[in-house]
Amino acid sequence: MFKEFKEFAMRGNVIDMAVGIIIGVAFGAIVQSLVKDVIMPPIGIILGNVDFAHLFFVIKQGATPGPYASLAQAQAAGAVSINYGVFVNTLINFLIVAFCIFFIIRTMNKLKKHEPAPVAEPTTKECTFCFTTIPIKAVRCPNCTSTVK
Repeated sequence: MFKEFKEFAMRGNVIDMAVGIIIGVAFGAIVQSLVKDVIMPPIGIILGNVDFAHLFFVIKQGATPGPYASLAQAQAAGAVSINYGVFVNTLINFLIVAFCIFFIIRTMNKLKKHEPAPVAEPTTKECTFCFTTIPIKAVRCPNCTSTVK
């Protein structure tokens, strides 16, 4: 049983998939940092010093009644909230990742189109006397019985 599992795990596509998942997780962390640390702060400044990660709406007060200055305070008090700022950050993360994947797939498709198609070996030839199509290995035409080179 262990031998079969080892054969399965060492197949090329399983290893390729594992590498893809690992790179995808690392890429996701990079995009998350890009959105959180680079893209959202200037957008927040433009919109009046808003930090999107702290935008929330309290549905139910927690053990300590509000108002809460930050999302962390609301969560610490046990308040139930809709965290729409975190959702905006996550949505932007998704859009960046989707755009990057689209760009990669588009580039791969362009590269595939430029690969020359393999030339197939001919399987037939023409008789030089009666111009009928005959198999490539034929030495005599079955129609006119001429010798074909």
